[in-house]
Amino acid sequence: MKTVILCGGRGTRLREETEFRPKPMVEIGGRPILWHIMKMYAHFGFREFVLCLGYRGNLIKEYFLNYEAMNNDFTICLGKKNHIQFHEAHEEQDFIVTLTETGADSMTGGRVRKAAKYLDDDTFMVTYGDGVADVDLKALVAFHRAHGRKATVTTIKPTSRFGILKMDGENRVQSFSEKPLMDGWASAGFFVFSREVLGYLSGDDSILEKEPLERLTAEGELMAYQHPGEFYAMDTYREYLALNQLWDEGKAPWHHWAGTGNQTSR
Repeated sequence: MKTVILCGGRGTRLREETEFRPKPMVEIGGRPILWHIMKMYAHFGFREFVLCLGYRGNLIKEYFLNYEAMNNDFTICLGKKNHIQFHEAHEEQDFIVTLTETGADSMTGGRVRKAAKYLDDDTFMVTYGDGVADVDLKALVAFHRAHGRKATVTTIKPTSRFGILKMDGENRVQSFSEKPLMDGWASAGFFVFSREVLGYLSGDDSILEKEPLERLTAEGELMAYQHPGEFYAMDTYREYLALNQLWDEGKAPWHHWAGTGNQTSR
């Protein structure tokens, strides 16, 4: 099963890091967050990816074109008999990565629609190129197959950005909770779609999270996989710093592949 990763946004709220590179290439612990996302999927056996490129997509292409040289020792023969011999082997030996240009200004649904020519299975996954989580992706896919609907979205309990207070009639504080979990559920991405969902994507300006998902909801075809664990979106510089701190301290919940080596090397 293939995983589509949306890599084309401009990441304007993280301009400190995205002015000269796309947000999926912003690093956590010396590796692009895109690498972390792909490692998450690979841990559960999903090792085929379609990357939807847009803003500064050439940098993502260069990253993968140079992957072998940047992640292995090698011996090179210069001159007319140019030859490179790579030594040892990195952990991503069997990743199959398709990189497709989906336009600088395409919306999320439009990007998935443009990637459709590379999706040849009845079911595929979609996620964002700026979020990590400790989602059990095998359980997510099993949930999708069990309910038989067209679409599944992974949901989480969101955390308040602020401390929440309860007060009595005299404005005396009765309780204080620092950034508690809020009521309701929020989308974390990590979608599973049947091929039929492609028919809900109308054009380049199609926003996946609006008309397509709203229509699927109205038709009773969207199901929610409730993820009880952790989810982190890297939308701001503060979140970028927090993710790097979690990684540096060895507390990254999404690091399922711990112990397989090659954690922080470039």
